[in-house]
Amino acid sequence: MRFETAAVTLTDLSPPSAPPLNAQEFISTVKGSLCAGKVEEALLRMQNRWIPSQITPLLKEKCADVRKVAALALALIGDLASVSALAVALHDADAMVTEVAEHALWSIWFRLGASRAVCLVKCGNTHMHHGNFFCAIEKFSEAIAEDPDFAEAYNQRAIAYYLSEQYDKAIADCKAALARMPQHFGAMSGMGHCHAHLCQWGEARHAYRLALAIHPRLEGIQVSLDQIEQLL
Repeated sequence: MRFETAAVTLTDLSPPSAPPLNAQEFISTVKGSLCAGKVEEALLRMQNRWIPSQITPLLKEKCADVRKVAALALALIGDLASVSALAVALHDADAMVTEVAEHALWSIWFRLGASRAVCLVKCGNTHMHHGNFFCAIEKFSEAIAEDPDFAEAYNQRAIAYYLSEQYDKAIADCKAALARMPQHFGAMSGMGHCHAHLCQWGEARHAYRLALAIHPRLEGIQVSLDQIEQLL
């Protein structure tokens, strides 16, 4: 589960075939802008020169700095095809790379829907932040109707159901999100929380273990799992 949305909208970035990207060229082109927080500048530089499929191989570079900047770049222009590589990066030995890869995944997930569905999810998030769970659920449901394959719409509605203590409905939406995005550690963690609230300890333990298999650095989930292990 997660409550925030990405600021940059996903755009069509042209043909998938492109030559390999030189790591040093990439770093020298975008690192300065990204480190200075000049997101729009970095975005324009990348969109004018590269597509996501050129950047994802850099997540396997020996240099942790290259992997970190590559993950940060994919947070801005990454697409559905970037998700698998970023999910692997969640297991990176460098904690900072893992943190940036997590951020990139959330950013991509929030913009993978149809444009109107993305707007409806943002609206739902605003309602949810103000505790208007009924209105939030309504907006997330509209987003799902607009784009039934938008995994994050289901995950966000699961959060709203969870916060309004409708745990069975939240579990159903977590499963729907995972059916569309199997790497969604947020939905898997959320499902564990719901089962825990229902005192379904075995199911909660199973969900937490799967969440950690996807993202081993989820410290809060590890704590919850340890508590359940002691209970059982």
